[in-house]
Amino acid sequence: MPGVVRCVRNCERKKAKAIVSTIRITSGEFGSRKIETPDTDKTHPMGDRIRTSLFNKIAPELGGADVLDAFAGTGALGIEAMSRGARSATFIERDRAAQQTIAKNLTMLKLEEKTKLIRTNLNAWLDTTTDVKYDIIFADPPYGDMQLSTVERLFGLLKPSALMVLSQPGRSESLTVPGVVVVDNRSYGDATLIFYRRDDYGA
Repeated sequence: MPGVVRCVRNCERKKAKAIVSTIRITSGEFGSRKIETPDTDKTHPMGDRIRTSLFNKIAPELGGADVLDAFAGTGALGIEAMSRGARSATFIERDRAAQQTIAKNLTMLKLEEKTKLIRTNLNAWLDTTTDVKYDIIFADPPYGDMQLSTVERLFGLLKPSALMVLSQPGRSESLTVPGVVVVDNRSYGDATLIFYRRDDYGA
């Protein structure tokens, strides 16, 4: 019987390891497809309801856009943007488990040629990045470590009239940055999305 008990326990462990957490792409080319999420507590995937609301709002700006998914985590925001017509997406992520998951998801969806995964700390990447600009930037930092000084640096990567969306906990105050204006602020329970735009919008 000890051998049977050992077998049962080993089988249970293997079954537990086989369980993979996923989230759903909400619309576009990959709508309803599921992507994996990292097996780590260092990421907090944005829920379907919030992501759907976010992407429905910015839908007119996604076609042909160059997108940056900072603090990429699951990569869901950049992948969702690609699903809805973005031209390219760059993912910045420092956690190794998250990096591996993002790479796997990009391969599964055959997006490797249109995307770039930067495996490093966002602040370190910003120190070496000077000549790249984006139409849309998603900033979804860990709620326990918002790294607002790093988030502020992202505004310098916006193209003229470009948009940045910051996800932060609760009803936190928005950042005040010269040359950038808040154009919308939406709360969803424990999360708030703040939409910033370079103030040359409409110029």
